[in-house]
Amino acid sequence: MHGFIYLASQSPRRSQLLTQLGVVHELLLPGVDEDAEALEAVLANEAPALYVKRVTALKLEAALARLKRRGLPNAPVLCSDTTVALGRTIYGKPADAPDARRMLTELSGRTHRVLTSVAVGSARKQMQCVSESKVTFSPMTRAQINRYVESGEPMGKAGAYAVQGIAAAHIVKLSGSYTGIMGLPLFETAQMLAAFNADRK
Repeated sequence: MHGFIYLASQSPRRSQLLTQLGVVHELLLPGVDEDAEALEAVLANEAPALYVKRVTALKLEAALARLKRRGLPNAPVLCSDTTVALGRTIYGKPADAPDARRMLTELSGRTHRVLTSVAVGSARKQMQCVSESKVTFSPMTRAQINRYVESGEPMGKAGAYAVQGIAAAHIVKLSGSYTGIMGLPLFETAQMLAAFNADRK
């Protein structure tokens, strides 16, 4: 369907989703000399949509520099970032179990937004899009939240949950892109890769 690309993401789900699309890809991950987590720092009063776009653009810039530094064959690079937002409050990856419990307690019984930005770029051009979805959690008891946190699933996930995991038992409703909530909106990604490849010819 598409030519070969690099995926600059440590998320196994994004790799699986690209495979589902039939996109041949190789991982282009940060080296030990790179502080990848620092790119995800939130600026004061930053709106969630601006945050996710800025972080994805920074990830792409870092990945393109990595590609050049390593002297790898040229191919488009895909980066993505997902954030959970309740109003203007950004919920990133929990720092630890108490942080995960706090996030889930605040999201319990409420509807929040999931914003996933995808960027594709080369040395010559870049494209970016944002997918927005909504997720409604049922009210969760403290015991349910504790059990979920003890499963380990919330760690490393924006908003402290994985839609395709145990958390699905607490999701009343979702609208938008299911794969976007997972971390890579397939419709938008396919459209962008097709446009990017068409522009390269």
